[in-house]
Amino acid sequence: MFDRLQSVEDRYEKLNELLSDPEIINDSKKLREYSKEQSDIQETVQAYRQYKEAKQQLQDAKAMLDEKLDAEMREMVKEEVNELDTLIGELEEQLRILLIPKDPNDDKNVIMEIRGAAGGEEAALFAGSLYRMYSRYAESQGWKTEVIDANETGLGGFKEIIFMITGTGAYSKLKYENGAHRVQRVPETESGGRIHTSTSTVACMPEAEEFDIEIHDKDIRFDTFASSGAGGQSVNTTMSAVRLTHIPTGIVATSQDERSQHKNKDKAMKILRARVYDKFQQEAQAELDQARKSAVGTGDRSERIRTYNYPQNRVTDHRIGLTIQKLDQIIEGKIDEIVDALILDDQSNRLASATNE
Repeated sequence: MFDRLQSVEDRYEKLNELLSDPEIINDSKKLREYSKEQSDIQETVQAYRQYKEAKQQLQDAKAMLDEKLDAEMREMVKEEVNELDTLIGELEEQLRILLIPKDPNDDKNVIMEIRGAAGGEEAALFAGSLYRMYSRYAESQGWKTEVIDANETGLGGFKEIIFMITGTGAYSKLKYENGAHRVQRVPETESGGRIHTSTSTVACMPEAEEFDIEIHDKDIRFDTFASSGAGGQSVNTTMSAVRLTHIPTGIVATSQDERSQHKNKDKAMKILRARVYDKFQQEAQAELDQARKSAVGTGDRSERIRTYNYPQNRVTDHRIGLTIQKLDQIIEGKIDEIVDALILDDQSNRLASATNE
């Protein structure tokens, strides 16, 4: 482990030199690439330097104990040795976690897609509840939410809603939301007071930049159509809505939220790029994960990951066996407890996996 840490520190110093090189400064692509690499390893280097300093201080303190000291001074040095031992243990654990390969998408913005699945109108209403939950969580994190496309139902739910969350680290916290979310509650449309079970699916994809994936114009079919609102009624008569089809994969993206065709095309392109990037990433990951599945699930859109039980005010995440009796708070966007537990579980399992390799 410490050989790897020394290599990381050496690389950090090399990057310092490169980022001061006029040739690199004038090359925007390399400057961005090296700056990001340095930023990614900065926390590891700082922790490693703190570790080395603490080890040196411990060595010096133990050497003092071999000298002739009065009782009070000896007690102070022993206390310092104990504190340094504890600090070094904590830093070693932190460094093990920091050495786990980082997901290169963690710092990216997120494109989320929520669809009402089993349960008709109630599933669509639940999709709306999930959208509000993620919007409020994003707001609490200082992130920005923007609707890209939405298919609203007459009662205010969503057959489908696609939106972007912009903010540093958005993907790192929301990537575990992929899958089917199940709700158990008495629907507003139910007169008999019976509890129904419905589901909505969530897809969370990192926003793909142009340098992440190259999509050629010749590979895109561009179509326009008139926007429609809840129930299918026409919103406007101009052909402002846009449909983009990526011919090699057959992936389709639409946007009709804006009145401007140009703006809709830009939004549809963001969705298309993210979906194509997500497809290639999942295919690559599937090859790596044939032998084992991630501890927090496969990320398969059909996998049921969480149940929201309204009568018991309970939320259960089935992947890690976490149950919280705070559904009323969670559905208002206070999902930190779930997010933190999923991150910790993922880190623990990846650390165990790295240790066994």
